[in-house]
Amino acid sequence: MNLSKIDLNLFVIFDAIYAQQSLTRAAEVLHVTQPAVSNSLARLRGLLEDPLFVRSPRGVTPTPLARQLIEPVRAALKNLDDCVQARLDFVPASARQTFRVNATAHAEFILLPQLVRHVAATAPGVKLEICFLDRRDVPLELANGNLQLSIDAPLLNHPELMSQPLGRDHYVCVMHPDHPLARGRLTETQYLKARHVHVSSRIKGTGHIDLALRSIGKKRQVGLRLQHYYSLPAIIAGTDYLAAVPQSLACQWGLTIKKLPFDTPPLELQLYWHRSVDHDPAVLWLRQAVLSTTFTQ
Repeated sequence: MNLSKIDLNLFVIFDAIYAQQSLTRAAEVLHVTQPAVSNSLARLRGLLEDPLFVRSPRGVTPTPLARQLIEPVRAALKNLDDCVQARLDFVPASARQTFRVNATAHAEFILLPQLVRHVAATAPGVKLEICFLDRRDVPLELANGNLQLSIDAPLLNHPELMSQPLGRDHYVCVMHPDHPLARGRLTETQYLKARHVHVSSRIKGTGHIDLALRSIGKKRQVGLRLQHYYSLPAIIAGTDYLAAVPQSLACQWGLTIKKLPFDTPPLELQLYWHRSVDHDPAVLWLRQAVLSTTFTQ
């Protein structure tokens, strides 16, 4: 039997007949006519190849198959009703839901601690799963519901995605406090002579700083490339490497911070979600929770 061909309303009527032990009373409870109930029961009997209910002095009596079906049917109907109610009435304090969010390393460092505190205080039953996906995979994962939100640079251009700016950050140069360049203003010549750590989630290719230098005909010396920021503070603290990082990160590391000796565009973050959940109360709540976070300067 192909379940996709079964009208779910037949199981609602089945449950009502079972509870009332009468087609007439089931019709009254459901606010439909008795012939409509009889017709639906006939359809379900044909699909399941079982009478389901037989006449008795007090109305109808369920068959063994009906008795076998009633609990899983009621459980399924309740689960469906719970899902619909959660969709219509998302109450953070009582919600039991898991949200999956794609986030860059920068966003994870800066925004996630604030988001977790907010969720813990307002929705203790809500779980968060943070992941990092290839940017090319994000639209599909948002479309199929594997992701609820994505936090990334404003580089996604997809007709089914909606977005909102989260904020801007500015790049600065960090070095250990005893670095020879730690005193005074950092000049362009000093910067270009130094060795640098480049952080990029991509395996190869130029980054934000390199593009800014290329625009003025300059190039830095990259001695180390990392895919995330986790080990960067320890590396900078123990070497004479320089690193250009978002200011919101630099302020947390106890390193010497210098203004970059050339102009760089700000680092922007964008919040993305799929058009299909634009009015979903649960995702709307999560979006507002993310938007309430701020860059720590």
